Amino acid sequence: MPVLKSASRAASRQKPPVCAIRAGLGYDIHRTRPGRTLRLGGVSFPRAGFTLDGHSDADVILHAACDALLGAAALPDIGRLFPNTARCHRNRNSLEFLAKVRRKLERRHYRILNLDCTLLAEKPKIAKQVPLMRRRMAQALGISAGQVGVKATTHEGLGAIGQGQGLAALAVAMISQE
Repeated sequence: MPVLKSASRAASRQKPPVCAIRAGLGYDIHRTRPGRTLRLGGVSFPRAGFTLDGHSDADVILHAACDALLGAAALPDIGRLFPNTARCHRNRNSLEFLAKVRRKLERRHYRILNLDCTLLAEKPKIAKQVPLMRRRMAQALGISAGQVGVKATTHEGLGAIGQGQGLAALAVAMISQE
C-alpha cells in the first residue's frame, strides 16, 4: 500500500496534461425594448422595430461567442472582462469585445478552429444577413468566414423569447493550443 500512496502524491504534483483541442460554450440573453437599432452578429437591423436592453450594444450573438471562446481557454467571462459598470463599455460595439477576446487567446497561443452560434428569436429573420455576420465575426477573430457558423431558431411562441420579450443566443467554440 505505501507504493500507492506515494504514487498518488506524485501524481497530484504533476501538471495536468495540456489538451490539444478545447471546447467552450457561451450563452447570452437580453430583454427587448423600443429604441435604437438592433445589432446582431455585428450587423444592424434598423427595421426590427425594437432593440435589446443592455449596457453595450447588447449583441447577444457576439456576447455568447465571446463567452464560448473565453470558456474554451478557461478565461474569465465577458462580464468580468467588460463589466457593465464601466462607462467605457456604454453603447460599445461588441465586435470590439470579440477582437479583444481574440487577442487574449493569441497571447496564450490559442488558435480558433471554429465558432458556431445560434440565435433564439421569433424576429427578426436573419437569413439574408447571415453571410455578412459571418464575415464581420471572422474579421474580428482573424479567421475565415468558413470557420464561423450563424443560424437562428424560434421558440414557437413559447415563453418570454417566444413572446418577443427577449432574444438569446448560444455559441460553441473549438480552439487549439499551439
